[in-house]
Amino acid sequence: MRPADMPPDEFRRHGHAVVDWIADYLENTRDYPVLARVQPGDLASELPGSAPEQGEPMEQILADFERQILPAVTHWNHPNFHAYFSVSASAPGILGEMLAAALNVNSMVWLSCPASVELEAVVMNWLRQWIGLPESFFGMIHDTASLSTLHAIAAARAVADPTVRQIGGAQGLVLYTSQHAHSSVEKGALSLGIGRNNVRKIGVDSQFRMDPSLLRLAVATDTANGLHPFCVVSTTGTTSVASIDPVNEIQDVADEYNLWHHIDAAYGGPAAILPELRWILDGAGRADSLVVNPHKWLFTPIDLSAFYCRRPEILRQAFALVPEYLKTNHDKVAVNLMDYGIPLGRRFRALKLWFVMRYFGREKVISILRSHIEWAAELRALVEADSRFEVVAPTLLSLVCFRLASGDESTRALLDAINASGQAFVSGNVLNGHFVIRFAIGNIGTTRDDILAAWGLIRSLVR
Repeated sequence: MRPADMPPDEFRRHGHAVVDWIADYLENTRDYPVLARVQPGDLASELPGSAPEQGEPMEQILADFERQILPAVTHWNHPNFHAYFSVSASAPGILGEMLAAALNVNSMVWLSCPASVELEAVVMNWLRQWIGLPESFFGMIHDTASLSTLHAIAAARAVADPTVRQIGGAQGLVLYTSQHAHSSVEKGALSLGIGRNNVRKIGVDSQFRMDPSLLRLAVATDTANGLHPFCVVSTTGTTSVASIDPVNEIQDVADEYNLWHHIDAAYGGPAAILPELRWILDGAGRADSLVVNPHKWLFTPIDLSAFYCRRPEILRQAFALVPEYLKTNHDKVAVNLMDYGIPLGRRFRALKLWFVMRYFGREKVISILRSHIEWAAELRALVEADSRFEVVAPTLLSLVCFRLASGDESTRALLDAINASGQAFVSGNVLNGHFVIRFAIGNIGTTRDDILAAWGLIRSLVR
């Protein structure tokens, strides 16, 4: 009995109602406008300024959820969500998330929840095998790729300057990444005291891939000027155009100058599960660390970022700090994940990924990803066939970047019209000085008919 909590019978009644609502929502998500149709402050102005003094019935809370909260939701789980990159939650992943919430564990050390710690090791090993990384990689789960990349840069800093743990500072350290790298790379460098002036954004080739010759030149120049190059971050599946940096050639430069090489495969990493796309991670086994986000293109509810490191002892060197109240008798025989990163509190995230991988299996995942990639290629062909549009970047994975040939102003107006329709949501970017539309495919509920309908909408709005 939990006398202070909701009675079990009441929980069962409302729990069944919530599961029924979720099932209906997943089935009928298309009935909602993708983008929330509210103005800033609308929701906050409807809600009380103070929490209730007395408890309220759950029926009223659930009703207010539908009446007040739902209209202000942008539906990332919508099949016509094509902005940014999808973070669609599959039904088995949602079930795993529900159980994780019920157990409510903290797996900071092995003793605090052996199931969470050991299952995390197992599913990270499963995913490692799927994307073709060697056994030497140690895997652990973070919330997002931003935190995973931060840990990679911190590990690189620990190697480059072992004194930084005791006396701080990061004088003269220089980090290298692509012009099209995600902003989290630069933000990680800022957080660790590297400074924006010491982040080199390397130029790209005609395919928007980091140019290894420019990287080598930048590293050589900084070395000659008395600076200390220490880390390079490549990307397989950039946010701007989904370009694939040449990992092997970048690793050659990293080996030549003793740089830590981290690979941001947050979006593109799952594509390596497909035999025909395994090449995108060629050379990744030589790198020092890698991140892939199952909450992007592996249908796991946000948040879950898989971080792999070939030298986990460096993570311990950078982060291990064990006060007396966290010491256990199992330190020598069990992994205490708090020693390998910043967070002490750790949710049972592995459970939902375990559900997803077991329910779908590798072959079903391959089938879904392959469909998304094929539909992107088909959409690209449709765009190319319409003289009013122009494709502005290669379509290697499931992102299509295009613009109106009539110019930036009309392209921006088109994007606004698409999103205002409520029938689809796309995002924009500036590429080579021109505004472009990004159409990303990655939701588990998306069908080919959805893509064709969205393209029909876009063409009609241009008329």
